[in-house]
Amino acid sequence: MAVYSRIEKSSLHVEMADEAYPVPEHEMPGYGYLDIAGLVAIGAKAGVDAIHPGYGFLSENPNFARASVEAGIAFIGPPAEVISSMANKREARETLRGLGVPVLSGTSGSLDGSADIEEQAQAIGYPVMVKASEGGGGIGLGIIPGPERLSRALRRAGSASNRAFGSDDLYLEKYIPDARHVEVQVLGDKHGNVIHLFERECSVQRRHQKLIEETPAPLFSNSQRAAITEAALTAARGIGYQNAGTFEFLVDPDGKFYFLETNTRLQVEHGITEMTTGFDLVEQQIRVASGEPLDITQSDIRPQGHSLEVRICAEDPDSFLPSPGLLSDWSIPSGDGIRVESGVRAGDEVSSYFDPLIAKILIHADGRSAAIDKMLSTLRNARIEGIKTNVPFHIKALESERFQDGSYTTQLAAQLTAPPS
Repeated sequence: MAVYSRIEKSSLHVEMADEAYPVPEHEMPGYGYLDIAGLVAIGAKAGVDAIHPGYGFLSENPNFARASVEAGIAFIGPPAEVISSMANKREARETLRGLGVPVLSGTSGSLDGSADIEEQAQAIGYPVMVKASEGGGGIGLGIIPGPERLSRALRRAGSASNRAFGSDDLYLEKYIPDARHVEVQVLGDKHGNVIHLFERECSVQRRHQKLIEETPAPLFSNSQRAAITEAALTAARGIGYQNAGTFEFLVDPDGKFYFLETNTRLQVEHGITEMTTGFDLVEQQIRVASGEPLDITQSDIRPQGHSLEVRICAEDPDSFLPSPGLLSDWSIPSGDGIRVESGVRAGDEVSSYFDPLIAKILIHADGRSAAIDKMLSTLRNARIEGIKTNVPFHIKALESERFQDGSYTTQLAAQLTAPPS
């Protein structure tokens, strides 16, 4: 059973569903997906057994999880109290620090009304980042190179956070200019069993939003892999984690890693882990939500080959500005080791009301070079007409020397799109 907004009546997911119901009516089409009471009421009326929150909107909202359970509907995700424990990023940092997980230097208390913010920033050491404690998607995040920018950055971050999350709670954290972003997939059940399904490299980003992911992480030693996955398990066990989730880390140029945040939901890029491990994470989510113990042990997880994902977004490949419009042609090659997940087809109108992600292309091959070559061939032979997409950026990124040799960092997208000097 699916739900849809008023501008999605003829969308692909509505057509594929056995039943489909409109979300509560709001002035802005997407806001119906944020109406907790309305969505739970639809589920109760339709007699559903469970709600899967996906990976947007209310997927990490503890009130949604709680309301679902109170209505007698299973929530396919962590319990509300686990989501709450990681919802405030500043508090999550302190929780994991207490568990012995490495955390970047930063402020431990709220900056609101703090008289010594400048002293705290100096103690951390510039450059620093200001972050929204309740944030996500890069909202309320800013890089502060020196004390002269501190006050303005705090005002801007607080304003953005308040508009997006209803909170201006901020914190400061040490900024690592040339870091890598590596996350660890975990899975826990209601019986205390927790396993990891190894790591994913997510360093190709624009505006702190991921664009390309791969697994295993390139240039990662076995000792690094063992240490970062053990840190994720320590964190997951320490907070009583259940269902699927990821613990995200920044890796500095010296190879040291630090906890960044927890995503208490399924990730957009979960499919590359499925392709290398052979396990269906959504199936496992549903089994865990129904109370079953994990039927996978850590020794069962033996990744094979290499997998890549690129996110196809309706946006200008140079400026990353949205490019909504009529999708006049849509054809992406298929074949062995190619997996395409999309919610659009030729003739669909790509709206400006939602995230510009319209498809994911996932590739699996025996090795990294073969996976890159297969992805490049797939992208070059894709036909997407009527709107602009970031396919040209993906080709440029995959062909770049730093991606090819695996030495890229979170700066790659900025480097590739910077105007020539």
